[in-house]
Amino acid sequence: MTFKVIVDMNLCQDHGQCVFAAPEVFELDDAGKLVVLLTEPDDSMRSSVEDAADVCPVQAISIQD
Repeated sequence: MTFKVIVDMNLCQDHGQCVFAAPEVFELDDAGKLVVLLTEPDDSMRSSVEDAADVCPVQAISIQD
């Protein structure tokens, strides 16, 4: 089963905290901009994506079932 990762790029300020919490889902490109690698990760990654959403300073990350 999968879930959907939604990032409001209008809110995102590329702090990168999500990259530390869920590096298999998020990364920063060479310009320092956020890239979502997996928009529908496996449930095994749910905990790390929830952590990423929690640590986002601007709360730009949400999860949709």
